[in-house]
Amino acid sequence: MGLDIRWPIGLMFSLVGAMLVIYGLITGSDAEVYRRSLEMNINLRWGLVLVVFGATMLTLAWRGSSRPAGPEGQEKK
Repeated sequence: MGLDIRWPIGLMFSLVGAMLVIYGLITGSDAEVYRRSLEMNINLRWGLVLVVFGATMLTLAWRGSSRPAGPEGQEKK
């Protein structure tokens, strides 16, 4: 099987996280938006969490694709 599930998961979480980070940065000065979340910029915080998770998945997928699939130099018995 050629598709590693970590590629699409990493891309999806990175993209959604980046959108949340951008939205959090744009609306960071508007106190009315974050009144319900105890004045915390929850979009920025969770966006960063999602970006880190997505980057971790992409890193693991990249490292997994660079390894050989199986033992190549061994003789079959």
